[in-house]
Amino acid sequence: MTRNTKSILLALTAVLLWSTIGSAFKLTLNYLNYTQILLFSSFIAVVFLAILLVVNGKMKLLSSVTFRSVRMSAVMGFLNPFAYYLILLKAYSVLKAQEAVVLNYTWPLILVLLSAIFLKSKITWINLISLAISFSGTFIIATRGDIFSFQFSNPTGIVLALSSALFWASYWLINMKDVRGTEEKIFLNFLFGFIYTLIYSILTNNLIVPGLEATAGVIYIGLFEMGITFVIWLNALKLAVNTAKISNLVYLSPFISLLIVSVAIKEKIMPSTLIGLSLIIGGILLQYLIRKKK
Repeated sequence: MTRNTKSILLALTAVLLWSTIGSAFKLTLNYLNYTQILLFSSFIAVVFLAILLVVNGKMKLLSSVTFRSVRMSAVMGFLNPFAYYLILLKAYSVLKAQEAVVLNYTWPLILVLLSAIFLKSKITWINLISLAISFSGTFIIATRGDIFSFQFSNPTGIVLALSSALFWASYWLINMKDVRGTEEKIFLNFLFGFIYTLIYSILTNNLIVPGLEATAGVIYIGLFEMGITFVIWLNALKLAVNTAKISNLVYLSPFISLLIVSVAIKEKIMPSTLIGLSLIIGGILLQYLIRKKK
């Protein structure tokens, strides 16, 4: 098996696992609220990442952590996992799973806008057209296809889902400037995120002992959304001959997610969701193709 073939198989494995998370969120919300899910799943992720550091002999990296590194992780841990997942899970609690899944994939669009504002990246007329295409998809999903009524199906949920995308895009914008080792920074980010969630859970009286079904749900989310899958994805990128092509495989995830949602949760996928998702991904890929051509 060639190096590139291994890369593709690892990437597809990561995409498939990530595609199950929307259903996992929705199913686990039957047993825990959004704060409790984040508390327990982030704890599982921290434990897994700590074990990974020990197994790889990199725990010693933490002994040389600087104040700047701690400060950076304090900020990044607030953005992700704390704020991002807290808002996203709340969105899942009030929206249909299919809507939350798709709206969360607007983060690449928001990243383009944030890059233009903070990194002074140039926005061309092609960028504007592609953004308009993608955001028209968001509008179709928000109105469930009744675009001329201008009545949103769930304004609170829509705002929450788009806000989560904003926090995720902000996280990756800062991550571009973060030159620390991957294992070190991810562990510290999640450690701070867990601490924030623990404090928030105490203040909001959300400390409970989860039942068997809830425990299974948070273990799955902690490992396959926040832990193992991320490691698989990073290894796929390391082995990739062309990282851009591998990265584009992530756009299969929302389509696979909708299929899993329809089976696992028995949600009937609305035509407006499919049309909106196609426009969102189409706009994103249009920007990529234009950049590649240039």
